[in-house]
Amino acid sequence: MAKYYKYTTIQGDTWDAIALDFYNDEKKSSVIMQANPNYINILVFDAGTELRIPIIDAAAPSTLPPWRR
Repeated sequence: MAKYYKYTTIQGDTWDAIALDFYNDEKKSSVIMQANPNYINILVFDAGTELRIPIIDAAAPSTLPPWRR
């Protein structure tokens, strides 16, 4: 069972900005988008949209080089 944070958008939020805030990596915006398919066509959010933000494991895979962990 996946675990999620609930996040309510503020005016002007974007997928990549939300990913940067939660994961410190805007490239993980696709993780948030997959968890919220009803909003996939929105580029810039209005205030008040409730999104599910997946809690992802912060442990780096051992196959990554040390400078990427």
